[in-house]
Amino acid sequence: MSKSSNGYIQASALPKGEQSSDDVQLDDFTATVADKWQGTLADKHDMVMLGRSQVLRRNFSFISILGFSAVLICTWELIFANLLFALTDGGTGGLFWGFTVTVVASIFIYLSVAEMASMSPTAGGQYHWVSEFAPASCQKYLSYISGWLLAMGWQGAVVGLSFVAGTIIQGLIALQDPTYKPQQWHGTLLVIAVVLFCIMFNTSLAKKLPLIEGFILLLHIIGLFAIVIPLWVLAPRNTASVALLQFSNGGNWPSMGIAYMVGLLTALSSMMGFDCSVHMSEEIKDASNTLPRAMMWGVALNAILGYVVVFTLCFTITDPAALLDSSTGCPFIQLFYNVTKSYVGTNIMSVIIVINIVSAVISEIATASRQIWSFARDDGFPFSGFLKQVSHLIPWERRNLVHNKRINTGLVSKSLTYSSAWKLADSKQVSPGWNIPLNAVSVSFIFGVAIALINLGSSVALNAIVSLTMSALLSSYILSISCIFLKRLQGESLPPAGFSLGRWGIAINIIALCFLTAFFIFCFFPTATPVEPRTMNWNIAMFGGITLFATVWYIFRGHKKYRPPVIIQNRGL
Repeated sequence: MSKSSNGYIQASALPKGEQSSDDVQLDDFTATVADKWQGTLADKHDMVMLGRSQVLRRNFSFISILGFSAVLICTWELIFANLLFALTDGGTGGLFWGFTVTVVASIFIYLSVAEMASMSPTAGGQYHWVSEFAPASCQKYLSYISGWLLAMGWQGAVVGLSFVAGTIIQGLIALQDPTYKPQQWHGTLLVIAVVLFCIMFNTSLAKKLPLIEGFILLLHIIGLFAIVIPLWVLAPRNTASVALLQFSNGGNWPSMGIAYMVGLLTALSSMMGFDCSVHMSEEIKDASNTLPRAMMWGVALNAILGYVVVFTLCFTITDPAALLDSSTGCPFIQLFYNVTKSYVGTNIMSVIIVINIVSAVISEIATASRQIWSFARDDGFPFSGFLKQVSHLIPWERRNLVHNKRINTGLVSKSLTYSSAWKLADSKQVSPGWNIPLNAVSVSFIFGVAIALINLGSSVALNAIVSLTMSALLSSYILSISCIFLKRLQGESLPPAGFSLGRWGIAINIIALCFLTAFFIFCFFPTATPVEPRTMNWNIAMFGGITLFATVWYIFRGHKKYRPPVIIQNRGL
């Protein structure tokens, strides 16, 4: 018996008489993926230090993970898509200054996140860092709550962005056909279609995802100029004072300051979520160095592209009221049509945004599934044993394995039942294959469809679930950054990091926490007053409900099962 350079047993090296075309290569029970997918020596060291096994392929490079994060955040696309809320609270002046504040805040927030990612490049992200840096008296509980909020928040993001794409499609239909009346079931079917389409890229095309992300990054950049250039050439202009200093209070808030802060959430949503690349860290080559650089370059790239759109909108929206009254429900669609006077031109410009948003959903499903998988391997969820399984066979290989019923281990040949073959395929003993957390991806699909179906009964309930994303992400940033800030304040040593904030760490952490606290408070505000059940921001109910459920589960079950990441680390290596 001999092994190839990648560690797998060669069927050709087996004794004569035991060789068969039905033989399937198995690993030697010490490697879970081929050596070429295990990354650099630094990656291997990090995995041992974190107490983890390499079960996913490290096939993301700097460019592909930059594309992954930049496309998922889809800054300029969301500025267009959420223009309704920006014009209602804040106006063009609020949009510009709100985006400026958001960019400044994002720099400090993601500098803090990037440093922690360099210290512990793990798919768990924030809940892992809370476990590692929080005071011993509360680290297990806080880590557990962070894991639940992150998982639910990213699942809500999948549906939320799918719903945005569906809403734009309905707006285009309404533009072409004034008699069209959008129905809730139309939106539901569109969301399901988008999620189903994106699931395909996260399963059968999972190996090609880094290449796809690189291509979509080009569309993310080039598509922007295909939209703004016609606006620059054809649209009328505002003066600088009107474009940058005119504010609105369409939400009838007691003061313009409150209206501005509520409207600022539109800009915030377009720059929130760069931790997405953290949850892919176990699939990134040289993660401890590549990940923080890609994250900060992603912030810079999207900030620049975002400013291009913000300046364009501020100077070309001369009649905000007319856009808000558009029958399309999407002010930017009406803006495109008013400027181009062409259905074809409007369709092309809008479809570019739809394609980019759907592409972002592909990345969001990958992020959401990795977060579920990571938390499940620490037994944070009910049914964690199912959720933490990693598929190492593609389905047709799995069927062939069962059909042939002969697997040669190099020592013995034995027949397998269907169930035992399935277990063997999922026990990291068969390669090559997808090497993805297929069960967690499937849960993302089921969760997405289930939430979309809720829209049939109540759009308010759907919005309540989707709104959880922002509060969940903000709270996870607050918890993790507060924990590392506390360690700094107490003079405790921190783990080594290739991307270190050094002596500026305390100042950067404080500024980040100040911004995050203000954002967290206002993310629970509704968009307008007076508040009714239909217009209420039910984010607070969802956030409180998830926190309460996770706390109760932790008290009765979770504290016995959950294994905080800090207990399996080997920082002494």
